[in-house]
Amino acid sequence: MKRIVGLKEFRQNVDTLIKHVNHGNTFIVLRRGKPVFEVSPVGPNVWEEVIDFTKIKKGGVNIKELLNRL
Repeated sequence: MKRIVGLKEFRQNVDTLIKHVNHGNTFIVLRRGKPVFEVSPVGPNVWEEVIDFTKIKKGGVNIKELLNRL
């Protein structure tokens, strides 16, 4: 189901809206009465985990250290 929200409401309630998106809801965000963007759940085939750096080192790997090794 698509819901329409204003930009101000979106900014003020972003955490709550994220929870709704995680449950499958979609939002169209308006600015001055005109749609500017749509927020919807990411499909299962959009995000692919390539490597989990927390398995290499607890807390992850420092980005500077990683880039130096490339």
